[in-house]
Amino acid sequence: MSDASQLLEVLTLERTGPGRFRAQNFAEGAGNVVFGGQILAQAIVAASAIDQEKVLKSVHTIFARGADRDQPLDVEVEAMHVGRALASATVTIRQGERLCTRSLALLSAAEPDLIRYGATPPDTGTPEDAEPLGSGDFWELRVVGGVDISDPDAIGPPELFVWVRFPGARATGVLGQALLAYATDGFLIGTAMRPHAGVGQSMAHRSISTNVLSHTLTFHEPVDAGQWHLLAHESPYAGRGRTYGRAHIFSADGDLVGSFVQDNMVRSFPEGQTTGR
Repeated sequence: MSDASQLLEVLTLERTGPGRFRAQNFAEGAGNVVFGGQILAQAIVAASAIDQEKVLKSVHTIFARGADRDQPLDVEVEAMHVGRALASATVTIRQGERLCTRSLALLSAAEPDLIRYGATPPDTGTPEDAEPLGSGDFWELRVVGGVDISDPDAIGPPELFVWVRFPGARATGVLGQALLAYATDGFLIGTAMRPHAGVGQSMAHRSISTNVLSHTLTFHEPVDAGQWHLLAHESPYAGRGRTYGRAHIFSADGDLVGSFVQDNMVRSFPEGQTTGR
């Protein structure tokens, strides 16, 4: 089982040249495929290097191809614009000649409010009211209502509320954003499966073919990933072999600190494709 120090090492990128980094992989997840949340977190760290006076506002990542955990990743960052209030960059992650992901990142300076409001959290109780979910030593997960998205026979509405924190980690600033980004990747496919009998996340990559296709994450406020945050997921559409999901991120005090959306693939394996490929 991996611990927090190993995840933090993976988020420490080795600079290999101007706008170039080498990234290692975290030994968590099923099979030998790099978890998408890790790549998303590394893209945030890389993009933030173009202007350390600003903070990451949003990142949009297309997952074109998978990556193997036993090989390092090459990260290329190209600044598109660095201005007074905003900066932007592309982040491309490759494994050898294989282009795996490309991200568009927007950075922003803090500016005074002209207007301000934020959505209110759902009434889910506190983290202590939720059911602990088996996970690694590097984070804590608690699921409201004890929902089991892995169980194909556990039927419910296409929504899921998950509390998450990374205890003991230095988890503010860019690192806090990266850690929280890691946590946003893993639940929206399972959320979309909930209304359908005989379909559960335990079947992914085994008897059904699933994959995150794109992930867009926006931060509204600074975060401390060492503290509890509620990920309030919902999936308003599934069809044509795809699902769409979205979520808000709330602090334990009820402040809206982030939002994200995913386009996902959920389908039968194509004829001739081996299970788990």
